[in-house]
Amino acid sequence: MTPSLKAPRQTPRPTLIADAAIALIAERGLRGLTHRAVDESVGLPAGSTSNRARTRVALLELALTRIAELESVGFGVPTMVEGSPRDLLTQGVADGLHQAMNDGRALAVARIELALEAARRPELREVYDRLGARFLDLATFLLTRCGSPEPEEDARRLVRWCDGMVFNAVVGSGHSHPQTAVELHEEVTRYLDALLGPAS
Repeated sequence: MTPSLKAPRQTPRPTLIADAAIALIAERGLRGLTHRAVDESVGLPAGSTSNRARTRVALLELALTRIAELESVGFGVPTMVEGSPRDLLTQGVADGLHQAMNDGRALAVARIELALEAARRPELREVYDRLGARFLDLATFLLTRCGSPEPEEDARRLVRWCDGMVFNAVVGSGHSHPQTAVELHEEVTRYLDALLGPAS
């Protein structure tokens, strides 16, 4: 008896809406993001996005939460899964930066747009800061394993540096000359040497 083939899993509607919202923000800016535009961009019945996120702030929160979810994959397990904590941190940061500057460029643009909006909307600021704390906690954990004497402060420094690197490469003066994976690994190595001292 021939086994039946399973139908491919469909993307859950909330994820579909969030991904469409991110794409619209990256392409058109926040002015181009409307509930109707999201429905039209993915062929959903009119009112589908409003049913999921009734207000504009709710739609922005949905997009921001999805961005944090997707970016956490980029800054997750490095391509080199064996090595010292310092090696793993270096490779993980370099991989994450390379992803953000290349395949994840639209995500980075959308996140920057939402960061600017969060500066004007306290309710969005709370969501942005709460989601960002995940990356700070991860950096603190990794830096503790690397022997940092002040891992929380070093984590803040590392996150600030990464934010600046992504901003420069995606929308800043370095946008036309993104660094290669090798160059990023070298630059992350230099930064961590300055932050923690040369690796032993």
